[in-house]
Amino acid sequence: MDITFSTDPKLYIALPFIYYAWHDEIITKTEFDAISDFIDTQNWLTKAEKSFLESKIVYDAPPTRSELFQWKEIINKTLDANTNVSSFTELGILIANTDRDTFTEEDIKTIAPAVALLEANLGISAAEAIAGFSKNEKTVTQEHNTIQSFDVAKMTALLDGNQAEIINKVKDIISSEAFKLDIPTDVNDFREKVLQWCKILAENGLGSYAYPIAQGGKNDIEGYFAIMETLSYHDLSLVIKFGVQFGLWGMSILSLGTEKHYKKYLKDVGTLELPGCFAMTETHHGSNVKGIHTTATYNHTDRTFNIHTPEKYDRKEYIGNAANHGEMATVFAKLIIDGKDYGVNAFVTPIRNKDKSPYPGVTIEDCGHKMGLNGVDNGIITFNNVVIPYENMLDKFASVNENGEFESPIPSDNRRFFTMLGTLVGGRIGIPRSALAASKTGLTTAIKYGDKRRQFGPEGGQEVPILNYRMHQRRLMPYLANAYALTFALQHLTKRFVNRKEEEMQEIEALAAGLKAYTTWNARNTLQECREACGGKGYLSENRIDDLKNDTEIYTTFEGDNTVLMQLTAKNRLGEYRKQFGEMNVSTIFNYVVGQAKTAVTEKNPFATRNTDESHLKDPAFHLNAFTYREKEIVSSAARRFKKLVDDGLEAFDAANIMHPHMLQIADAYLDRVVLEQFQAKLQEVTDESLKEVLTRLYTLFALNKLEEHKGWYLEQGYMEGVKTKAIRKYVSQLCWEIRQDAVPLADAFNIPESCLGLIATTKADEA
Repeated sequence: MDITFSTDPKLYIALPFIYYAWHDEIITKTEFDAISDFIDTQNWLTKAEKSFLESKIVYDAPPTRSELFQWKEIINKTLDANTNVSSFTELGILIANTDRDTFTEEDIKTIAPAVALLEANLGISAAEAIAGFSKNEKTVTQEHNTIQSFDVAKMTALLDGNQAEIINKVKDIISSEAFKLDIPTDVNDFREKVLQWCKILAENGLGSYAYPIAQGGKNDIEGYFAIMETLSYHDLSLVIKFGVQFGLWGMSILSLGTEKHYKKYLKDVGTLELPGCFAMTETHHGSNVKGIHTTATYNHTDRTFNIHTPEKYDRKEYIGNAANHGEMATVFAKLIIDGKDYGVNAFVTPIRNKDKSPYPGVTIEDCGHKMGLNGVDNGIITFNNVVIPYENMLDKFASVNENGEFESPIPSDNRRFFTMLGTLVGGRIGIPRSALAASKTGLTTAIKYGDKRRQFGPEGGQEVPILNYRMHQRRLMPYLANAYALTFALQHLTKRFVNRKEEEMQEIEALAAGLKAYTTWNARNTLQECREACGGKGYLSENRIDDLKNDTEIYTTFEGDNTVLMQLTAKNRLGEYRKQFGEMNVSTIFNYVVGQAKTAVTEKNPFATRNTDESHLKDPAFHLNAFTYREKEIVSSAARRFKKLVDDGLEAFDAANIMHPHMLQIADAYLDRVVLEQFQAKLQEVTDESLKEVLTRLYTLFALNKLEEHKGWYLEQGYMEGVKTKAIRKYVSQLCWEIRQDAVPLADAFNIPESCLGLIATTKADEA
């Protein structure tokens, strides 16, 4: 039997001294020498017992925190039972004799002098040291630990919804040995590993999931988005490579092409037999798709198109899958027929031969090492009069007829252009869902670490889990609430997109653009807070937050720069506002004015603006009214402001430039309201009372945290007074405190594969 304090009670006599030496986590040379000499000179100790005690004072092998806690509890228990202990010598003997007669009176007479000498050599002030020990008085902060008030599996089922089957299939794949997260440091090796991962996913039928059944797919776009989000718990280079190949490249053919293109390309795209690219962005034209300069000149003599890059910086840049693997690309170019520009259209264009050499007339450069996503081979493509056949024009919305004339089922140039850009909506759903998964991974790591990592505590008491500290909760719990809120909002967007009607597309596109910006900015902020909340451990690559931060940094830029996308969303909301007023007659205008007046009476009266009752602060009707008021007021004030600028003689372009910051507020207020409504709608669906209770706390935190963020605006508007915003701030803190106890189970409900989490989230508390 191994020797321990509990199996060999006489060794307890040394316990107070060993604990004293280590209680500040460092044993000094003086302490080591004194204890070592004591052990060496005690003939009543066997060789094995001496060896055990010596193992407890090794410089580079300090006791674990749990060991220190255990020793402290033993000492405190003895002090609780013996209130007049005057020395460490007496304390050690009492511990050794607790519940047993380890030392007789004769033994004590023999041993005590040597123990007392040790106490003197250590210079211990017994009265002060003993007084410093806690008497096991627990504080509220110490005792406020993790509970589980709900069924985690039921919460996971709620989050996964009708996509649980495919989500679990993807999780099984990314948890396999083939997907072990041992990322190569060499960029080329990394790119090849990501390609191999994509091939495995294609072999499992995941690449073609959104394609028609006739082309080997499942015709399930909702399932495709669930796949992309779930893959995002793994490596994000894989997600982007997957999204470029099967999403942008394949879906551009599906969305812009016709049956002949489906038959020719989609099966090979879905199996990765035909790797390809989505070549829209140009070096000097960025988000201005309508202003791209690449040309596709039609030659009626041989019915071909000539794809050409007119100037150096009209080249296609930052094109995923281009630097190493892509063989073809959907190229967006201006269609030129007989010298006339017919606007941007899309063409399937070869860029490489099967042996991976560049296609004649195509020059490909590597974008080089990036801040993140180095498993994706981004490249620069330049075309020098590359001739492609007539059939390579993706002709769903526009074509060249047999007479060499342009024709389209959509007569309006603008409408046709924006209809074609509907291909981007899918990316603007996939990217925020990927960003949300990355946020959840970071949050799970930070929350589980915070639950185990102990730091500081009451004087003489045990250290406390850092997640018990109010400020730590305030840092993480609002982002946990955001993660749940955005889950429901993005699922709502996905379903709207899947079940869309033509007349809804402009609103869906605006919502997708806005939620892409809203969610990716949230991911950026979440991961930064998670990194800091994990201290130095969050800086270690083994805990993955560095990769998540670096890889998602570009999410705020691609599929559209966030600021530009928020302008697009705001423009849509202003358009809806103008349309609403354009359709108003005298009666509806009167009703609108009455409605505004009613808001002023019911919500801006002194009682409402000062109401701090808890029942009022957590009332969903109050939240929705406040969010809706902000949205409507910002939109109407923007419309008035823009009209005044133009009426005062400013050019519309300049007026719009002045309005840009205001436009961002429009989009932000609109998105806040949409996300809030979807959280409210989800709560209405929940029947399990324990789930509903914890989700209601998360919902209320989301709502009140947003109101606190915008308290300055509400104060300016007279919608709230200071006493109310202070009450909101206090209640936000209280909600963070309450949610803390369920935080670990709430993170567990994301059901992220353990292999995808940082080590600090999966190690035992002793090692955290």
